[in-house]
Amino acid sequence: MIGNILINLRYLLAPVLIIVAGVGVLIGGVMAWLGVILLFVGILVDIATKFESTGAGFNEDGSEIGWATFQNLTMYFMLPVFVLFQLIMAWRLYTFMALGGAEGAVIMDLGAALGLPGVIVMTEGITAANLIGATLSSGIFIGIGIIYGHELSHTKGFGFIISRTMMGLSGSAHFCYAHVYNHHLELGCEDDPATAPRGRTIYGHYPLSYFGQSKFLYNMEKERLARMGVGFISWQNRWIRGYLLAVPTVALFFMAGGWIGMASLATIWAISNFELEALNYLEHYGLIRVKDQPIDYRHNWDNSTAFTSWFFIEIGRQADHHDRGETHFWELENVGCPNTGWGYFVVFTIALVPPIWHWYMRKRLAAWDTHFATSEEQAIARRINKEVGYEGTPFIGDVLADAGHVDLGMRSAKK
Repeated sequence: MIGNILINLRYLLAPVLIIVAGVGVLIGGVMAWLGVILLFVGILVDIATKFESTGAGFNEDGSEIGWATFQNLTMYFMLPVFVLFQLIMAWRLYTFMALGGAEGAVIMDLGAALGLPGVIVMTEGITAANLIGATLSSGIFIGIGIIYGHELSHTKGFGFIISRTMMGLSGSAHFCYAHVYNHHLELGCEDDPATAPRGRTIYGHYPLSYFGQSKFLYNMEKERLARMGVGFISWQNRWIRGYLLAVPTVALFFMAGGWIGMASLATIWAISNFELEALNYLEHYGLIRVKDQPIDYRHNWDNSTAFTSWFFIEIGRQADHHDRGETHFWELENVGCPNTGWGYFVVFTIALVPPIWHWYMRKRLAAWDTHFATSEEQAIARRINKEVGYEGTPFIGDVLADAGHVDLGMRSAKK
């Protein structure tokens, strides 16, 4: 019983830290940088928790381990948290403008309660330097909150509305439809902008994936409305309606901080959507699928290290997720497929330095080409490898299982 409780509570890791980062922005001062600090702490924890974690599926007697109501309510709760975070940031912008970048009077000495008077102090205003910290913290943890928008995009009804609203407030209104109707159907092909081809950097992937998915929904709605005999400029246009969801946020930040508020919001959106596209980048980089051939486990990079699994609510179990898209995240399993070895915090950090990333991944892709790819996929891989400089890359040992997750010999190219 206690074990089941802990298994379910571990998925509160991200919500709690999102709230903590928001409180840091609310307090102001150096605490506005708390979200940035937590990011670096996350990298260290990810390094220390390389061991594999299992999901929260079922007990041996068939009873469910995961608390569906609890997990769903937690995801729904992230929308008001999302909105509150934006309101806190807008308030900080307002105080910055009102007090001209001065900290102003002390509202509350929170450190006094801990015996550290003057260390953690909530002030009326915020300095320009700490406003930068607040903006970066907001971007990082609002971006992390987007994982709940992703999870709920695979639901229907109320859950999908929550997802659509969260993504709209993040300036990524196209995601819900493009993710389900483009990425999950065209995975690994050139028609999927979310799949990064070999040789592309994470920085190049970001705009191509973001605008490519937006273009997909634009074209999908254009064709759908034409079949209905409805003009493109219509309230029935889900591409237009989605982006209109961002209007309240834009208005809020402009009223709070004018053009400085707009710059802050643009930075928050840029960071949060960069994180979203980074996940796409890490999950499928360089993997190849012949168009119209079935999507298989091998077309995903899995990641089931402990901290990544708990913090990102099992989003790293990509193979099972793409096979069973509507399955609850806590029921996803490690099905035995290619693995990037380290958790998302670590491989994200590696991806930020393209030369190291290509060195790290080309060995894994060489192993994938040898052990997983079909003959048709191998032919495509040889052509692309030659074009991007991956040709002739040897792999040393079992680089796909270097985290000790799954024996390579247990995996096959087919499900």
